[in-house]
Amino acid sequence: MNAYGAAEVDDPGVNDSEVNDAEVLVEVREHIGWITLNRPDRMNAVNVALARALGAALTGLGQRTDVHAVIIRGSGGNFCAGGDFDEVQRLRADGPDALRTLFTTFKDACDVIAGLPVPVVAAVDGVAMAGGFELMQAADIVLVCEQARIADNHVNFGMIPGGGSTARLPRILGRQQALGLLLSGDKFSGIDAVRIGLAYRAFAPEVFHDSVQAFAARLAGRDRSALTAIKELVVAGLDTDLATANRHETDAVVARLSGSAGQAGVSAFKNRETT
Repeated sequence: MNAYGAAEVDDPGVNDSEVNDAEVLVEVREHIGWITLNRPDRMNAVNVALARALGAALTGLGQRTDVHAVIIRGSGGNFCAGGDFDEVQRLRADGPDALRTLFTTFKDACDVIAGLPVPVVAAVDGVAMAGGFELMQAADIVLVCEQARIADNHVNFGMIPGGGSTARLPRILGRQQALGLLLSGDKFSGIDAVRIGLAYRAFAPEVFHDSVQAFAARLAGRDRSALTAIKELVVAGLDTDLATANRHETDAVVARLSGSAGQAGVSAFKNRETT
């Protein structure tokens, strides 16, 4: 373990600066890469250093063939409260180009998620506001605490989103729900997030962390090539028409079943049927 409680990693895909950055902690356990946003005194608010470290950590873990999935979580009982206001003020004083750096660096980190071969799960506890809510939207799967407090609250302060909400949220929820959430600034719970399609599962506070661990363990036990193939098909399929996406799926499943992975899968399925 290093000085920040993260596992030392020998794999060349993750260098020391990516693992040991104080803003973001990285640990690899049993085929799962754990990324912890580590600014608990600021409710893990995003500054340029955290955004840059997050992108580097995601990229590094995505290069590791022993990692089956990545979990992003926050420290100190919160996921992420959004942009760091002090950082915004400092960058405003330095001019538009400096200010742009905060948003582009954070968006670049969020964009890494879609390009990663393995699934990325956001484990959302406590507060997920503004940029934290936008990081949720970028994740492949979201697990939430029932009592999480979630919102894109930019409008409450006369601001507009800068981390992707106006682009991603309508694609996830549709125009009506997206505009309703963005224009009202309404807060909602983890249970509400599941109900409207922003999260996969919600767990009671007393079992949240154990439930996230159990979900991670299930992903760790899956065939990595199956996980990566499914994610690739879904992500690519969203950017094309239905007929093309279906054709790509057929090509992929035929190729898989024709190879060694297909034989292993058929054998596993047959054994399941007889037990």
